Amino acid sequence: MLRGGKVGLRARHEDDIPVLQAGLHDDVVTYSQAEGAPWRPITPGSKASQFVVDDSDQRNACFSVVELEGGALIGAAELWKIDTHNRSAHIGLALLPSARGKGYGADAVAVLCHYGFAVRGLRRLQIETLSDNAAMLHCAERNGFVREGVLRSAAWMMGGFVDEVLLGLLAEEWQPDGTP
Repeated sequence: MLRGGKVGLRARHEDDIPVLQAGLHDDVVTYSQAEGAPWRPITPGSKASQFVVDDSDQRNACFSVVELEGGALIGAAELWKIDTHNRSAHIGLALLPSARGKGYGADAVAVLCHYGFAVRGLRRLQIETLSDNAAMLHCAERNGFVREGVLRSAAWMMGGFVDEVLLGLLAEEWQPDGTP
C-alpha cells in the first residue's frame, strides 16, 4: 500500500466494487462530473463497471482509497493513460460523498504524485477537471499543479456545456512533502 498522511492507496479488492458502484456510479450527477460520458445503469456485479480492474492493462494503475485510521474504503484513484514513451500520465480521483471535505482528496493526489514521479519515473502528470469542481482544483493546486489552459465548453454536463480546466505538474516542480 502507498501511504500519505491521511489516506492509503491499495489494490482494488472485489468487495470494493459494489461500494464504489453504489457511491460513485449510481449517483448520476457525480458520475457525469467525473467520467465525461453519458451515465447509464450498470447491473450490480457486471464486469462492465468502471471499477472492475483489468490487471493486464499497463496504461492504467487503479487504486482504492482507504482511510489510514481504520482502513475504511473512501474512494477510487488512478493514473490513467500512462505513456511510458513520453513519461506522462493523467490523474483521476473520486471520493465517496461521506469522505468529501476532510482533506482526503489533496492527500490522495499527493500519493498519486509520489507514485507517478518516484515509483514510475514519470516526467509529467496532468489533471483535467470541470471548471466548477472547486474541490479538485484546490487539491491540484495545493499539490503544485499549474493551470495550463481552459478548454471552453468542452464537457457536456447534465444538459449544458461546461469549461474544462487543464492542470499540469512536472517532476522537477514536484515537492514530495506536498507543498507547492
